[in-house]
Amino acid sequence: MTHGEHWIAGKLSQQVPATFYSVNPRTREQGSIGFSDATGAEIDRACAAAREAFAVTRTYSAARLADFLDAVAAKIESHKDDMIATADRETALGEARLTGELGRTTGQLRAFAGLLREGSYVGAIIDSALPDRKPAPRQDIRRMLHPIGPVAVFAASNFPFAFSVCGGDTASAWAAGCPVVVKAHPGHPETAQLFAQAVTEALSDSGFPAGFFSLLHGTGYEVGTRLVQHEAISTVGFTGSFGGGMALYKAAAQRHQPIPVYAEMGSVNPTIITQKTLETRGEALAEGLVNSVLLGAGQFCTNPGLVLMQDSAEARSFVHMIAEKVSARTPQVLLNAQILAGLEKSIALTTGASAVTVVTGGQPANEPGYCFQNTVLQTNGRDFLAQPGLAREHFGPVTLLVLCSDRDEWMHVLAALEGQLTASVHGEPDEAVELVDVLGLLREKAGRVIWNGFPTGVEVVYAQQHGGPFPATTAPATTSVGLTAVARFLRPVAYQNMPDALLPDALKMNNPLGIWRIVNGELTRATG
Repeated sequence: MTHGEHWIAGKLSQQVPATFYSVNPRTREQGSIGFSDATGAEIDRACAAAREAFAVTRTYSAARLADFLDAVAAKIESHKDDMIATADRETALGEARLTGELGRTTGQLRAFAGLLREGSYVGAIIDSALPDRKPAPRQDIRRMLHPIGPVAVFAASNFPFAFSVCGGDTASAWAAGCPVVVKAHPGHPETAQLFAQAVTEALSDSGFPAGFFSLLHGTGYEVGTRLVQHEAISTVGFTGSFGGGMALYKAAAQRHQPIPVYAEMGSVNPTIITQKTLETRGEALAEGLVNSVLLGAGQFCTNPGLVLMQDSAEARSFVHMIAEKVSARTPQVLLNAQILAGLEKSIALTTGASAVTVVTGGQPANEPGYCFQNTVLQTNGRDFLAQPGLAREHFGPVTLLVLCSDRDEWMHVLAALEGQLTASVHGEPDEAVELVDVLGLLREKAGRVIWNGFPTGVEVVYAQQHGGPFPATTAPATTSVGLTAVARFLRPVAYQNMPDALLPDALKMNNPLGIWRIVNGELTRATG
């Protein structure tokens, strides 16, 4: 195949000549398969098919949806060799990293299948009638969550498996019972094609409507904007840049019927290190910090891009220790030319400030691929507060170390930060009490607060919170990772005085599903 095609409701579509290709980041060589932006007609067909599919799948049982998720996971595993080889050619992330990411992708699909089979995710609540209550009787009211409708998912550049075609947004939307139209990332379109093929096979084997999934390609904002503004789309899941997320958010708000956009848009993930910790275990901490900063060439939304310390001899020694360790590492290949260009621009803006020192790095690396030097920047708390732009994200192997004059300045810097995905504190056990105010402030700034750990590495578990106050996300009350991510694609419906025969099984008095429910204020699995 020399021309990549859109997958629309199980069928390939090619309407215009190829306009873009993937590029091997290691060699800058163009791929052999060309892709084109989806046309308006193709977007309309994909969205119409999703709406038609939803009319069918919204009544599917949790068990049937779970079986489909398992089927997708199995199909991905059957294509894994081609997927890993293709993704490595398009992203340069390496076989080891991609093998692990593929396992995370199939693992979260199966985790959502388990959530469905357990069943209590529907949040069933029953408040029985009290006909004799005075001064007025209480009606019988029962409430649960139902799928919201077709979802538009935007694949991320930095996770071609786990945040892409079959990533967390797609898996959680499917778990909710919602059809998905995916806008593939132009950085790895061939990889997206392989995933679309696996999903299409799973749909056929499972007897699902073909419109339950479609894949569209495109560059720029036009395809995405038209997709978000299509009347059949009910919700949007996005992981990417602030500019891209806000463009979609505004497009969704301008619709005749505005819809929610769950956009995860990045973070500098502040890390606070106490003086006592520097004195006690500075060497080990430096090694852990460098590993986290450089993980994946710094192309994680959770890389620690901002480190706060109190100025001291130990802090200055720590800066040099970090610089030495960073300089000793070979620069890694970035995902694409756009990320390299964006990193050059952000570094130029930051280093243009007179108060910022380039301790090491700061330039594109002299390599054939898209590489940037591993970089350590330094400033002080006073100048950081005077120049808000220094809090910008540098998406790549970069961290900014801020040396504060005292604890009060430290707190002022934290207070000045905008919303973050994560915030980390490194302290000693006997400092816990005196750090209560720091943790209290960070709770207001971040979705995940970490004690003596590093933010890279996000577990797909029930308790996970991958989100945060704006501008880290557009929806701080939700998470895009973990099993509660399904809640984004569900909406509550209350049934009042409904005959038992007309109620969903989750709300029937005898609890035929055997799920946990709140019945008259009590959490119970009782039947009858």
